[in-house]
Amino acid sequence: MIVRVLQHVLETKLFKGKAILLFGPRQCGKSTLVEKMLAKMDHYYMNGDEADIRETLSDTTSTKLKAIIGNKKVVFIDEAQRIPNIGLTLKLFTDQLKDTQVIATGSSAFELSSHVNEPLTGRKYEYSLFPLSFEEMVKHHGLLTEKRLIEHRLVYGYYPEIVAKQGEEKELLKLLAESYLYKDLLILDQIKKPVLLEKLLRALALQIGSEVNYQELAQTIGTDGKTVDRYIDLLEKAFVVFRLPALNRNVRNEIKKGKKVYFFDCGIRNAIINNFKSLQSRTDMGALWENFVVAERIKFLRYQAKDFKQYFWRTTQQQEIDLIEEVENEITAFEIKWNPKERGRFSHTFTEGYPSAKTATITSGNIEDFLMENGSQ
Repeated sequence: MIVRVLQHVLETKLFKGKAILLFGPRQCGKSTLVEKMLAKMDHYYMNGDEADIRETLSDTTSTKLKAIIGNKKVVFIDEAQRIPNIGLTLKLFTDQLKDTQVIATGSSAFELSSHVNEPLTGRKYEYSLFPLSFEEMVKHHGLLTEKRLIEHRLVYGYYPEIVAKQGEEKELLKLLAESYLYKDLLILDQIKKPVLLEKLLRALALQIGSEVNYQELAQTIGTDGKTVDRYIDLLEKAFVVFRLPALNRNVRNEIKKGKKVYFFDCGIRNAIINNFKSLQSRTDMGALWENFVVAERIKFLRYQAKDFKQYFWRTTQQQEIDLIEEVENEITAFEIKWNPKERGRFSHTFTEGYPSAKTATITSGNIEDFLMENGSQ
């Protein structure tokens, strides 16, 4: 079984007097991770997708909870975003059942967070789990094997079921893209027009690596800019896409309000546009590689608990840098190239505007330095 980076981190947080919250998209392996961690522990499992569990946990007392769980020392609440007032219930565990460790998973960070942040102030550890990462797969079957599979990952992505069931990738990805990822948005009535969502996702999928304009997207899909902004925000909070803003601090002609939108998983992106062609026959190979690198870097930094910010950089004269990263107040500029022999060019405008910034080129040849704990970055 593939060992997740977060497993050891979560194990160190058990029985510290706080709830453990694990967010992430559906089917990314949250339940599997927690169940593996608790395999040798006597625990009580509750699934928020079940109506009677929702009713039980949405309006309860510490006395009722104690009667339900008995002498169990660990309680695992899966799909907790479906449970009304879940924050208050988790607070009862941490305040009144102090000898019990409660762990809750949720596939919609925005909904679960909004219900738990105030009641659980100072009472929770919060983590995000993503689809499998390059680092996790390297540790599973070795660097050489995983680097040989990079082209496959760019087409089919890293969702656990996709990785495990070779030969069924296309069918499974289509099912995943059509239902699981948006299920919570539709259930919670956050998306009023699912057709618009599908059009927006397709438009975003065709623009990865390029700056997006909300007004142009709105015209393309037949809505307004505010709706586009809100839908992208919801998709980001549901772990489908993420945004990179433009860096603008030191140079007069830097663009100030630009944004790029990437997908957390290349396989989902390709399923949305129904393009599973091999890299050699694609016109979007460069954009896919850029998406892969930036998404994998986010996983790596989040799992390392780094305090970081990411941007892209562009001027009105079309000078551009793929990725700017600020980690612990140090700025590094990255150019992302597929060819191991290619070297990125960093404009004098940038190096003079940010004289203390480091520069590096990320390629398929040195990707492990960028995405693994013992890497040079």
